[in-house]
Amino acid sequence: MKAEVFLPDDYRPAEDEPFMNPRQVEYFRRKLLDWKADLLEDSRDTIEGMQEGTRNIPDIADRASEETDRALELRTRDRQRKLVAKIDAALRRIEEGEYGYCEETGEPISLKRLDARPIATLSLEAQERHERREKVHRDD
Repeated sequence: MKAEVFLPDDYRPAEDEPFMNPRQVEYFRRKLLDWKADLLEDSRDTIEGMQEGTRNIPDIADRASEETDRALELRTRDRQRKLVAKIDAALRRIEEGEYGYCEETGEPISLKRLDARPIATLSLEAQERHERREKVHRDD
């Protein structure tokens, strides 16, 4: 069992400390877990709202509007479901000691990028190369 890492409430990873030291790892682990908990709570709220909101609306325009709103909400929840899977993958990388390193180059991903997008798997440079290749192939 791993020893618990003390993390002050105001802690922010810094470039002048060793990369992916136990405090940084714990910081990102907590950030990912909090994000996942928020997404799952939103999902529960949506399900409860849809169960409570089921009603027969006689006006066809009102019914169409409600169905459109519901479809939009379901698409949003589907994106969040996929995001939860990416969060779970990032948590697995933390457990395996691979978190914070680019899948393509093996180089560290910048702390600023990880703080902004904790599920990042590519360094900024590798991500930009990936997006350029995607754009070239999409234009074909």
